[in-house]
Amino acid sequence: MRYFCYMRRKNYLLVLLTVICISSSAQEKWDLRRCIDYALTNNISIKQTDLQARLAKLQLYQSKQGQYPTASFGTNSSFNSGRNQNPVTYNLITESYVSLNMQLQTSAEIFNWYSKRNTIAANAWELQAAVASSEKLREDIALTIANVYLQVLLSKEQEKIADVQLQQSQSQLKNTRKLVNAGSLPELNAAELEAQVARDSATYIGAKGSTEQNLLSLKAYMALDAATPFELDIPPVEKIPLDDIASLQPEVVYASALANLPQQRVNDFKIKAAERSTAAAKGNMYPTFTAFGNLASGYANFFNSPRYDVIVSGTALTAYQAVGPGSVLYNVIGPSYSTVKNGTVKSEAFFVQLDRNFRQSIGLNLSVPIFNGSSLRTAYERSKVTTENLLLQQQADNQKLKQDIYQAYSSAMVALEKYNAGKKSVAAAERSNDFAQKRYNVGMLGTLELITNQNNLFRAKLENALNQYDYVFKMKVLEFYKGKGLKL
Repeated sequence: MRYFCYMRRKNYLLVLLTVICISSSAQEKWDLRRCIDYALTNNISIKQTDLQARLAKLQLYQSKQGQYPTASFGTNSSFNSGRNQNPVTYNLITESYVSLNMQLQTSAEIFNWYSKRNTIAANAWELQAAVASSEKLREDIALTIANVYLQVLLSKEQEKIADVQLQQSQSQLKNTRKLVNAGSLPELNAAELEAQVARDSATYIGAKGSTEQNLLSLKAYMALDAATPFELDIPPVEKIPLDDIASLQPEVVYASALANLPQQRVNDFKIKAAERSTAAAKGNMYPTFTAFGNLASGYANFFNSPRYDVIVSGTALTAYQAVGPGSVLYNVIGPSYSTVKNGTVKSEAFFVQLDRNFRQSIGLNLSVPIFNGSSLRTAYERSKVTTENLLLQQQADNQKLKQDIYQAYSSAMVALEKYNAGKKSVAAAERSNDFAQKRYNVGMLGTLELITNQNNLFRAKLENALNQYDYVFKMKVLEFYKGKGLKL
């Protein structure tokens, strides 16, 4: 019995700890900075651009290593039979043997018209362009997260307004129902308010659904699992810091954007890389001077190679004649020789042969490209075209940037005017609704007119909230272009 009680208390404790962990996780709120940091850490596209930057770094490393001399060691071993060339004496033989050859080679370019140096510089600029491209993607994702984050805040504000409207309608229905039951008001008033409560309920449910959809969109952009508990830290919109619109004049913002935005730096780096690549391609069309060196040796082991001795076997006439007395010619007799097989020859020791066969060479090489199907000339011309295209792309991007900044400034000004007008509209709608409520309470205004005033106030508040968040986002876009970053 004690065991079961102990196990029951243990299970209760585990359940309690689980609930506490889930509650603490659910209560942990996400502000904009945390949302952006999470997205930048987990976004797959950012990881891919980081890999591209790593590849560019490896390319730069390889081009730098290409400045140094190359060295290679090679060896081969073979069994040879039949008619071959003696690897030591180079005589033709018909004996079987095993050979081993070793060779160490090295080469170094002395002068190549700075082709390698320009290639290294081009790869260095390409690395900086890859890093800047990664930064651009990070800023684009951060701006997108900020936009969706503000959409969530707006939908929550609209949900709050819809909830207040619903509570007001329910309160009015409750009071009106009491008056109808008391016979002071007709049933029509209660029916009209019931319809209004139903409409306000639908609006509130729609606002909640919109909030949930925006939250799911934010999770998707953050690469966060949709089932993860998620609660935003909602700052009051009026406390979101904004720069003065006067300090965000288009020309000032444009000048700052040209110097700070990653896309503009990407274009600059790519143009510099293309210029260096053009210089490298031009250098490839000129002669190249290279120094080289070679060390080699070999070993041969003959199987049962016969040894022959030469002996005198007799005498024989030779092809020579001697002049005797009276100018008489006498044939010259000389010894005759024969070859006698006398055992086998043993191959010399391995290291002895390597020492005797050791050979060295050193020299200079001049390579002059005369005709190669115009491949080098074509590569040079293509690199010049690439540079011109990048210059045009830079102009197009700068023009688009300037147009976007002017449009963002114009949109911010319009949003500010709409927001100011919306505040006045809300104030007027609130006064009208207060008067309508007082007249309704004393029976001087019908239910339909009261509902109309309430709906006008509701729409004014919703529109004002939309205008306010729209203005905040457009100001944040201008601050982003100016290089101020994103902060809420």
